[in-house]
Amino acid sequence: MKKIMNTDEVLNIFREAGALLEGHFILSSGRRSSIFLQKALIFKNPVLTSKLCGALANKITKSLNFKPDIIVAPAMGGVIPGYETARHMGLESIFAEREEGEFKLRRGFNLQKGQKVLMVEDIVTTGLSSRECINSINKTGASVVAGACLFDRSNGEANIGVPLISLAARKFPDYDQNDLPEKLLKIPAVKPGSRGLL
Repeated sequence: MKKIMNTDEVLNIFREAGALLEGHFILSSGRRSSIFLQKALIFKNPVLTSKLCGALANKITKSLNFKPDIIVAPAMGGVIPGYETARHMGLESIFAEREEGEFKLRRGFNLQKGQKVLMVEDIVTTGLSSRECINSINKTGASVVAGACLFDRSNGEANIGVPLISLAARKFPDYDQNDLPEKLLKIPAVKPGSRGLL
């Protein structure tokens, strides 16, 4: 039986990849933090990506008493972990993209009524992207049975409307931009994420 990877082991992989950044960051949610998990630096390395997504697939399999039919991931951040997790689970993987601000299936992707969908994300902070993606999937007549992510920055507080299976979870402090601690006020803010770039 495979051992479940814990949060410290996951963070060590982020450190190994130089993907655990410290400074003043604008998160995809718009909130600010002194910690940023730059998953792109993980995803450029197939070995580390496979290690994390294989561990996530293992945790999903142990958490669910059935096998989903397909994985759907929100673009852009969920595309690689969605695909790699699907590979480990022997499933197909497709992704939803934002079109005029809303997630939609494009590129010939479609879902069948009643299909059991697992939504896979990279990192969850507030759960907004996950909820939006899940809503778009449910409109197709398919049914999202659970969500999964590599890292839950809310440490279980984010509500995505379905059970969330996270490989790792830890609450890193984040702040409203109008209520920043002194240490962040002294550092210029940078936005390393992808939301809003397209």
